[in-house]
Amino acid sequence: MSQTQHIYGLHAVRALLRQGDTQILRAWALDSRHDPRLETLVGELQTQGIKVERLSRRELDRRVEADARHQGILLEIAGGVPVDDHDLDGFLARLKQPALILVLDGITDPHNLGACLRSADAAGVQAVILPKDKSASITPVVRKVASGAAETLPVFTVTNLARALRSLKDAGVWLYGAAGEADQSLYEIDFTGPTALVLGAEGDGLRRLTREHCDALVKIPMAGSVESLNVSVATGVLLFEVVRQRRGRGSRS
Repeated sequence: MSQTQHIYGLHAVRALLRQGDTQILRAWALDSRHDPRLETLVGELQTQGIKVERLSRRELDRRVEADARHQGILLEIAGGVPVDDHDLDGFLARLKQPALILVLDGITDPHNLGACLRSADAAGVQAVILPKDKSASITPVVRKVASGAAETLPVFTVTNLARALRSLKDAGVWLYGAAGEADQSLYEIDFTGPTALVLGAEGDGLRRLTREHCDALVKIPMAGSVESLNVSVATGVLLFEVVRQRRGRGSRS
């Protein structure tokens, strides 16, 4: 039996429709909501020949996870096969330089993962790499929090993260791991070359083997009493320092 997934939320559904290559099996919309944002999506679905069933809030709530904010729209799509290490090698071979890759080593909170994907998309990251085990996967909650980024950003789910990191190195990408005890600040690093930022799990940080594969460890300077940032916040800080440096280089050229 083929796998299916639920997609909900206005941003996630809009991004899915914009992508245009996903098989949508069923669609539901809230019968008591008729604002332009929702009705535009309903109209696009109907134009594609997809019947949109109107449901009460109670019935729509029953089809999503507890406390999920579906915003009045829910799709059932045909699920895809996780992308593996071999696909990553081919992707890197075709990648235009300088690379900007985000590696997330064991992010287990789906809200954090979704927020990381959203920041990655905003910063122009070309791909995100996740380990298959001990990590949140791309669930409906992740898609909702990512606000469309999960539908447009290549996400590679790899069975062997160490091998994926070696593939990055072989492709000429420098690996910078985020660690609070690092000697170098992110503001001391030149990120204008091919770069992969590697962030670890909430609380535990980078695993030993992941840390050993990094070319350098970097830290975010902390001025207050808080010792560390939430991983999704740290991801945003690091990514947009890369963006700042690369835009600055472009303005000088």
